[in-house]
Amino acid sequence: MLNLEEYFPFPLDDFQIEAIKAINSGNSLVLTAPTGSGKTLVGEFAIYRALSHGSRVFYTTPLKALSNQKFRDFANQFGEDKVGLLTGDISIKRDAPIIVMTTEIFRNMVYGEFDQFDDPLVNLESVILDECHYMNDPQRGTVWEETIIHCPSRTQLIALSATVSNADQLKNWIEKVHGPTVLVNSDKRSVPLDFIFCSAKGLHPLLNIKGNGIHPNCKIWRAPKGQKRRAKVGRIIQPKSPSISFVVSKLAERNMLPAIYFIFSRRGCDKAVEHIKDLSFVTYSESNLISQKLDIYLKNNQEGIKDKVHCDALKRGVASHHAGLLPAWKEMVEELFQKGLIKVVFATETLAAGINMPARTTVISSLSKRTEEGHRLLFSSEFLQMSGRAGRRGKDSQGYVVTLQTRFEGAKEACALAISKPNPLESQFTPSYGMVLNLLQNYNLDKSRELIKRSFGSFLYSYESSQEKVFLDNLYKDLDDLKKITSNISWEDFDAYEKLKSRLKEERRLLKILEKQAAEKLSEEITNALPFIKDGSLISIKAPQIKRKIVPSMICKKIYESKKIKSLICLTIDNLFILIKPSYIVNIFPDLEEIDILNLENPTMHFSGEVQMGDYKSQIFVDKIIEISKNNDLRTPQYDLTTEVLTQQKLIFNLEKRIDELPAHRLGDSRKLKKYRKRIIEVEQEILTRNSHLEDKENFNWNKFMNLKKILNHFDCLNDLELTEVGQTIGAIRSDNELWVGLVLISGYLDDLDPPDLASIIQAICVDIKRPNLWCNFKPSLKVLDVFIELEGLRNLIASKQNMFHVDAPIFLETELTGIISEWAKGKKWKDLVFNTSLDEGDVVRIIRRSIDVLSQVKYCVGVSNRLKNKAKLALKAINRFPVSESNDLLKVDDDVNPATKRSDNNS
Repeated sequence: MLNLEEYFPFPLDDFQIEAIKAINSGNSLVLTAPTGSGKTLVGEFAIYRALSHGSRVFYTTPLKALSNQKFRDFANQFGEDKVGLLTGDISIKRDAPIIVMTTEIFRNMVYGEFDQFDDPLVNLESVILDECHYMNDPQRGTVWEETIIHCPSRTQLIALSATVSNADQLKNWIEKVHGPTVLVNSDKRSVPLDFIFCSAKGLHPLLNIKGNGIHPNCKIWRAPKGQKRRAKVGRIIQPKSPSISFVVSKLAERNMLPAIYFIFSRRGCDKAVEHIKDLSFVTYSESNLISQKLDIYLKNNQEGIKDKVHCDALKRGVASHHAGLLPAWKEMVEELFQKGLIKVVFATETLAAGINMPARTTVISSLSKRTEEGHRLLFSSEFLQMSGRAGRRGKDSQGYVVTLQTRFEGAKEACALAISKPNPLESQFTPSYGMVLNLLQNYNLDKSRELIKRSFGSFLYSYESSQEKVFLDNLYKDLDDLKKITSNISWEDFDAYEKLKSRLKEERRLLKILEKQAAEKLSEEITNALPFIKDGSLISIKAPQIKRKIVPSMICKKIYESKKIKSLICLTIDNLFILIKPSYIVNIFPDLEEIDILNLENPTMHFSGEVQMGDYKSQIFVDKIIEISKNNDLRTPQYDLTTEVLTQQKLIFNLEKRIDELPAHRLGDSRKLKKYRKRIIEVEQEILTRNSHLEDKENFNWNKFMNLKKILNHFDCLNDLELTEVGQTIGAIRSDNELWVGLVLISGYLDDLDPPDLASIIQAICVDIKRPNLWCNFKPSLKVLDVFIELEGLRNLIASKQNMFHVDAPIFLETELTGIISEWAKGKKWKDLVFNTSLDEGDVVRIIRRSIDVLSQVKYCVGVSNRLKNKAKLALKAINRFPVSESNDLLKVDDDVNPATKRSDNNS
C-alpha cells in the first residue's frame, strides 16, 4: 500500500480518496467530476502504483496537443527516462513504463498481432482514459468504445470524465464488457464558481442565493412597447452587447484576471486581440519575462514567427489560442498562461477540451454557435466544459463564469445553462472497414458479432428496449385476453357473415333507389290522373302528420288554384280529416267504385297539413273505407309492385334468410365483435411493428458490419472470411475510409510519382478542408492531375457500392490545395507557403500532419510495392520538418516514425 502523504503532501478531496481505494482494490474505475476538480491526481496515483509493482501504465488522451502536454508534465514529475510518447507521427521511448498516447493509438494496439516478446500490452497494469466523455464525439467516439471492448480483462481501466448525467450507465457497461468496475461520482468543485452576467451597464450576479434560478436584481431585458425592429428569425432584437474592451477592463478592475475569453471564431479571437491593443495587464517584470520567452521562441522557431500585433499583445499579457495557430506558438501561450504571465487569452472552445490552462475567470461571449447543421444554443455539457476552466485549485478561493448580453441571448438563457444538468453520454459507435477486417483477422464471424453487440450503444439500447419489452408484454397480454374472449368464433365465418351483412346493406340502399325512382314515376302519373278522379274515390296517402305511414283514405274535396289542384281534403281510415298536397298521394285505385259523399260535411281547413278529428257522421264513411280495404290491398304503394322493386325485395329477403342461418348470427352483438376483431388486428400490427423496430435497432451496427463486409468482398479484400493481401493492406490503415486509401495505395497509380507528388496525392485522399473561400496559388503537377483522373474512376466505383449498401464513409479527393504539400516537400520556406494560401497556419500544419500519418503507415501495407514504400519514406522525411514537426523542446524522437502500427516493428 502506497503512502499517500509521500506522493501528495496536501489534503485530498473525498472523491479522490474514494477513487484511490477503488484503484487499490484492483477494480476498474469510472470517475466523473467537474472540469478542474483534480481528476488527474487519481490518474497520477495509478501511475505511482503501477511503477511500485514494476508494471507499465498507459495514459491516453483524445488530443495530440493534450498528449504532448501530459508527456512534458509526467517527464518532469516521474523522470524523463520513465515516460514515453506515442502519437500519430511521433514515437518517444515506446518501451518506457509510462506511455502517454492518443486514444486512437491504444485502439490500434488492442487490435494488434505481436510477437511474444514484443507485445506492448504485456505487463500492462492500468490504462487511464482521460477525457472519457469524448465518447460523445460524433467522429471519434467509436475509438473509446473499441478500446474498452477489446482491452485485455487483466488490465485495469481508469476512465476519467467530466460530469455526465448517466455515469452509472457507463460504469455498468464497462463492468459488463470488461470486468468489475467502481463508480465514483462527484459534482463538487474544489473552487466554487460564481456566475456573473455582463451587460453594457456592467457586471451583475446571475443566480440567486440558492443557485437554482435567476438573481432578482438581474432583470430580464424586455423590448419596449411598440418596438417593431425584429431579428430575421422573428425574435425581438436584444440590447447592444458590451464591448470586449469594456468586459476585460471590468474584469481587471475586480481582480478577476487571468481570464479565458471564449469566442467561437478564429478570426474573432484574433480581432479581439486588436480590440484591446491599448490595454496592458502585466507588470514591468512580467513583461520582461514574457519578452525573454518570446526571444527564445523567435530564435528557435525562425519559420514560425508571428506578426508584430500578436508579439506586442503577448508582451502586454494578451494572446489568442485556436486551431489556426502554429502548434509551437500555442504551446508557448499555454506555458506562459500556466505561469500566470498571460492574463487574457481569447480562445475557441477547443481549448476547453482538456488542455491544462486553468484561469480565475472564463468569459463565454455567446450562448449559441454556428454548426454544420445551423445555428443552435450551446449544449449544457459544452457550457459546463468551458465554465469548468474557471477557478485555479490552490490559487483561487473563487472562480468566475461571465456570460454576456448579446443580440439574441440574455440573462434568461444564461441562467438556464448555468443551472442545467450535464448531457448524457451517447454512443457514437459505428463499424468501419478497418474494424471489419481487424475483427475477421482475429475472430470468427460469431465472435465478431458478439463484439459488435457489446458496444455502449447496444448496452444503452438494452435499457430502452427493456421498457419497450414491458410495453410489448402488455400488448401480448391484451392480445391473449381478446383471443380468449373470441375463442369460440371462427373469424372466417365471421368475415363471411360481415361480408353478407355489408352486401345486404348495399342491396337495401339499392332498393331505396329503385323505390324512389318508381315513386317519382307514380307521382307523375297520379298528378296527371288526379283531375279526372272524382270526389269519393279511394286513395292511399303518406304524410308527416300521420307518422308517414301509408293510410287508406278517401278524397273529400279538391281545392284549385289557377286551374291546378293545390290541395285536397281527405278522410282517413282513422276518421281524420287532413288537408294534403297532391304529392302526398302514393296510390290511386281507378278500378274501385267511389263512395257517395253527398251527405258528407267537410270541415273548414286553411293550411296544408292541418288535421281535424271526424265525428260520428264521418264515421259512417270511414266504415265504408274499412269494408272496402278488407277486400282490397289499399296499404301497399303501387311503386312497391313494380318488377324491379319486387325483384330487389326478393333478393333482400333471401339474403336476410342466409344471414339468419349463419352461425355467426347467433354470437350476439356483432358491433362488439367487430370492435374485438378490429382491436385484435391493431394489436397484432403494433406488435409486428414494434418487434421489427426492436430488431432493426438491435441489429443496426451488425447490419452495417455485414454491408461493409459485402463491399470488401466486392473489392477482393476477403476470400470468404479470410483476409487477402488487399484486405491485409487495408486492415493496416487507419483513416476516415480505409478502403479508399488502401485501394489507392495498391492501385499502382502512385508508383511512378516523385516524393512531392506522392505527398500531394496522399493529402488529397485523406484530408477534407472545410473552410470558406479556399484558394491556393500552388497548382498540382501534370502527373498529379493525370493520377486524379485515374482516381476519379476508382472513387466512383467505391461510391457506387457504398450507395448500394447505404454506407456513408467519406471518399476524399481534395484537389485544390495539393500544391501546398508538394511545395513544402520541395523545400519551400514556411512564410512563402502560408503567404500563398487562404488557409491559417494551423490548418496547413493539420493537413500536412494528417498526410504524415498516412505516409507513415505505408510501410506496413503488405500489398504496396517496395518502390512506393521507399518514396513514401522520402516524402515523409521531406515534409516532417518544423514547424510541422513537434517543437524542439520535445525529446529526441525514436527512429520508428510510426507508433500507430498494429503490428510489431521487427520486419521494418
